Amino acid sequence: MAAAPPVAVREIFQRFWPYARPYRRWLVVGLLLIAAVPAVDTAMIWMFKLVVDQVLVPETFGPLAWIALAYLGLTLLAGTLSFLDEYVSSWIAERFLLSLRTDFFRHLQRLSLAFFERRRLGDVLSRLTGDVSAIENFVLSGVTDALSYALQIVFFAGALFYLRWDLALVALVITPLFWLIARRFSRMIKVASREKRRRSGSISSVAEESLSNIALVQAYNRQGAEVDRLHEQGLGSYEAEMAATRIKALYSPLVDLAQLLGVLLVLGMGTWELSRGALTLGGLLVFITFLTQLYTPVRGLGKLVNRIYSASAAAERIIEFMDETPSVRAPEHPRTLDGPARTLAFEDVGFSYPGSERPAVQDVSFRLERGQTIALVGPSGSGKSTIAKLLLRFYDPQFGRIQLAGIDLRDLRLEELRANVSVLLQETLVFDGTVRENIAYGREGASDDEIVAAAVAADADEFIRQLPEGYDTNIGQKGRLLSGGQRQRIAIARAMIRQAPILILDEPTTGLDAASSQRIMEPLRRLMSGRATIVISHNLLTVRDATTILVLSRGRVAERGSHSELILNHGPYARLYRMHQDDESIVPHALEPSELSA
Repeated sequence: MAAAPPVAVREIFQRFWPYARPYRRWLVVGLLLIAAVPAVDTAMIWMFKLVVDQVLVPETFGPLAWIALAYLGLTLLAGTLSFLDEYVSSWIAERFLLSLRTDFFRHLQRLSLAFFERRRLGDVLSRLTGDVSAIENFVLSGVTDALSYALQIVFFAGALFYLRWDLALVALVITPLFWLIARRFSRMIKVASREKRRRSGSISSVAEESLSNIALVQAYNRQGAEVDRLHEQGLGSYEAEMAATRIKALYSPLVDLAQLLGVLLVLGMGTWELSRGALTLGGLLVFITFLTQLYTPVRGLGKLVNRIYSASAAAERIIEFMDETPSVRAPEHPRTLDGPARTLAFEDVGFSYPGSERPAVQDVSFRLERGQTIALVGPSGSGKSTIAKLLLRFYDPQFGRIQLAGIDLRDLRLEELRANVSVLLQETLVFDGTVRENIAYGREGASDDEIVAAAVAADADEFIRQLPEGYDTNIGQKGRLLSGGQRQRIAIARAMIRQAPILILDEPTTGLDAASSQRIMEPLRRLMSGRATIVISHNLLTVRDATTILVLSRGRVAERGSHSELILNHGPYARLYRMHQDDESIVPHALEPSELSA
């Protein structure tokens, strides 16, 4: 899996800062709190000077009472400000993350099927979760921390110059060392972080792929191979993490050395000033305290630079996907259907998948009207499912055109096109939710009465009512709590409630035993009634009563006609049909012509 293209820090900030704009009023409140906290900290440190110079050195306890009360008040104020600062900053950060993650997910939903067919799902999920979270460190936490560090430096440096300007200058001579060290290490950390993020996505991809196919893995005794795959990616992540750790571990002692050098210089010169009477003991102690406090935000700024470069690796991965555009685009001036589409036409359609030289379909033409059924038959890879994908505009043909009610699909809004099509896929897809939610997924806003009516028509109402909670029973991830036939009948109910005039049946009986296949035939007949239907099937015995049968071979229409016509032609269809006829007992009976008509 290749790394995301590098992006400049300034461009990253410009891309994601707009997500913080809705919260700019609260950002102002946060900035005021950020400014107040170091101001109170400075006052609290100054109180220590008063304790030394007015209480400890003169050995008088008179001022101690009011100093203690002032210190107590400042402590309570600091605690209150710190609480508000943390609460407000966390609220802004979480709202920022919510907006960004939702927008990123919305963008993913708009991308074409081709994008997901060439991307590993685990890597996509890794970017949606971990990488999005890291961007908040870059845009919000990074900015607020930088302001906090800058204000601390201003307050503490101001106190240092107020105490002794000459000592302050000596102390600040060391600060450029912090920046030189941070600048040197930040580049190395960015490279290591980018590799670590890439490896994290690979681990998620392997884990998601393996666990989602756990039945296959265990059935073929491939658990060890899957563990090895994960270990290989984990080893790469380990090496990237150790590289980043070595860099960060070396950074800290170098910064400590620079800080110690500054303190020693100040301590030596301050002791000399103290011996001359130019500086009080309290002044020297507080000066050193301010100095150590000053170096903390200076070090923090250095680490912040490293943190920003680390977070930028995550931002690059998000930007890579955000810059993806759908391969299927909506028209600038869409046309509108007058009503439900009644006709569908393919005219000399040709299409090749990206990266493939061989056409998936070529010169395919047919016309389909309400009440008619076209069956697509042929071996695997002959282009049957590709035709369904083209009809749904998952892809656009490179040649020819597809028309719905006389309008080119490319001139229709995608939402309107797909609202006119119901699909029963080869793999019965259901969600981890209730039966009611899965049926209602076919049409937004469907009423309970419509849901029940669709279930009755799909011959699903009886078994649904026998479930522990009826229509409110949760069916588990991918419907694992139901049998294959039950899942298929829920899918039929979902297609029925959609009430679309165009229907695609893609191998609707695949994976079902003979009894289950027989059970869903009657609901399928009701679903097909009055609709223009495309049936995709390897089983010729289930499509012989279609209005027209198209025999596909290597993407081309090798034969077309009714069942009886094709049998008399003694061509490929006749040969295939005779092969299937020998095994008729194990497949569901064919649909009768009267049951296919409107």
